[in-house]
Amino acid sequence: MTSRTDQQRDDQQRDQQRDQQRDDRQESALSTPDPTGPGAPPGPAAIEAVGVTRSYRFGDSTVEALRGVSFTVAEGEYAAIVGPSGSGKSTLMHLLGCLDRPTSGTLRVGGRDVAQLSDGELADLRNREIGFVFQAFQLLPRSSAVDNVALPLLYRGVKAPQRRARAAAALEAVNLGHRLTHRPSQMSGGEQQRVAIARALVGEPRILLADEPTGNLDSRNGAEVMRILEELNSTRGVAVVLVTHDDEVAGRARRQVRVRDGLVELDTGAGPGTGPGVGR
Repeated sequence: MTSRTDQQRDDQQRDQQRDQQRDDRQESALSTPDPTGPGAPPGPAAIEAVGVTRSYRFGDSTVEALRGVSFTVAEGEYAAIVGPSGSGKSTLMHLLGCLDRPTSGTLRVGGRDVAQLSDGELADLRNREIGFVFQAFQLLPRSSAVDNVALPLLYRGVKAPQRRARAAAALEAVNLGHRLTHRPSQMSGGEQQRVAIARALVGEPRILLADEPTGNLDSRNGAEVMRILEELNSTRGVAVVLVTHDDEVAGRARRQVRVRDGLVELDTGAGPGTGPGVGR
């Protein structure tokens, strides 16, 4: 049986490897042309779905929420999943976030086949590779902003001083360095959503999944949240995938994947000329 010390050592080695890989990617980005420019090949896949289905049993009935979805999200890509209520986009988001497994088909996240992972391995993949931003913020009401942001690091076994320092830095990155000790009830909706973004980023994930990130915000705060997501995508190379029913929000992404009746109805691809600010 693996001891706690052995597990912590393995976790530290994994973190060191990821840090080195991130540094290598950043160094490469400084020395090579923009990989998203015209005619450039796509980057490696952060997410790859091939013929993915998801069905649910209700008594004698079966509901097919997804009916063979195939698409790929490259590392550093910025994509929006759109569709009407009941289209399957929320089910797809749950699968992409490793909160569920497909009924059939292949889903790889960070190069790992989700169907082949144990529950513990799936939880570890979520914690290390994926950051989540929800419409309802999902903050602990009795905890301060810095403690909310540090929570994913607690699950990793990061020591308290390092947790707090990294959480404070993440809050600074979303312009909330002055709110470290404030509880959610002491902050505006826009500030709470920025705390949620900081929490999603504190573990330096490869992928950021945002489910209706502006749904509970007014237009001013919604625009600020979108600006932060776009900046994180462009400066840190985090792949951002957002689910929205708002065509204006979706139009800010470089790529739109439209889902209807459990199928991909339209995929605009990741071609140039569709990113934030283009034609605006």
